[in-house]
Amino acid sequence: MYISIGSEGLQKYLCTQLNNFFPDGDIITPANFSKNWDIIIQRTEYCFAQVNNKYFHRDSRVFFNHLNGDHYAMFLYFAANTLYQESQDQELASKLFLLNKYLHAIDAFYEVQLPDIFLFVHPLGTVLGRAKYEDYFVVYQRCNIGSNHDKYPSLGKHLSMHPGSAVLGDCQLGSNCSLAAGALLMDMDLEDNQVYFGNPQDYKKKTNSSKLSIWREG
Repeated sequence: MYISIGSEGLQKYLCTQLNNFFPDGDIITPANFSKNWDIIIQRTEYCFAQVNNKYFHRDSRVFFNHLNGDHYAMFLYFAANTLYQESQDQELASKLFLLNKYLHAIDAFYEVQLPDIFLFVHPLGTVLGRAKYEDYFVVYQRCNIGSNHDKYPSLGKHLSMHPGSAVLGDCQLGSNCSLAAGALLMDMDLEDNQVYFGNPQDYKKKTNSSKLSIWREG
């Protein structure tokens, strides 16, 4: 993967941000990431490689631009989640999670297990809760996934959530489903290949006849 400022430069850049945002006297250096850095980069590269978008590729290589907000938000999630999973370092994972929240206004908590393949598209105001996620998940701004009466959704592959949509509660979504802009799905299931519009009081569904071209799936 080609990183715009190189792997070493990215580590230093990240540490500088963390120390500036959290001046609590606990200085973070590249050594804090040494055991897990390769895993973070590998997870980021694998995910980016599946995205069929010019901003994720350059000269036939996977490209990570530290000044692309979507790239950086996805990277910060992988960093926080990896630190939590591999080292149980909740303090550093918390700082990475909060840094993502400060910079991109996305709430993707480090304990939430997003899939290996997902895409954030300018996800300002999006909250991703403790659902079951599957690959080829794409989410836009102001989206919400969360509980209702302590029950969480289960999401199928190739789910796309358009701006302002939400999935709450006991929902089972099949493969290749889509939520229209502003849609609220709550305590309701969707079968494979469905597009959902509206809310529980006034909704409609139609067949989703194709998959998004955003993925480089074989």
